[in-house]
Amino acid sequence: MAAECTSRVSVGWTPSRTGLAKCESSPQAIHFSEAAELGGLEGRWTPEQLLLCALAGSFTTTFVDLARGLKFDYTDLEVEIEGSVRPSGTAARSFNEILIRARLTVNSEEQCESALNLLRRTKSACMISRAITVPQKLEPTVDTAKVLIEGWSAEDTAELGV
Repeated sequence: MAAECTSRVSVGWTPSRTGLAKCESSPQAIHFSEAAELGGLEGRWTPEQLLLCALAGSFTTTFVDLARGLKFDYTDLEVEIEGSVRPSGTAARSFNEILIRARLTVNSEEQCESALNLLRRTKSACMISRAITVPQKLEPTVDTAKVLIEGWSAEDTAELGV
């Protein structure tokens, strides 16, 4: 593992209320704008969404790293981040809360408690989560994978409670 990692992005802004973000590690640029409600362009990422995306990506990669280190098997992980922005007394707006919804699918009921603990540990270890001072609430969900019996449909196994 590298002792230090430096990240760098560059952003340009045009008078047409749109921006372009670039980094050295990707050939793809990100087009962004202010929120449409503030006069920005439709169909573009907003800085608020990019921040939430950074949190979701960091949470996900932190989980993967922790799970790998613990040799914790899982089937699927989905992370949804929701941030509420409120106007303040000044021209600036700010987040008042960020909600992290993490849905983890594991292979057996016996893994559920360990899975919940791992999701909580992930939030504590997540670099972006620790960098954001806005209150964050974790809503973890753990499901067990449905095992299909060979030759049976999902509906058939559901009727049996499998």
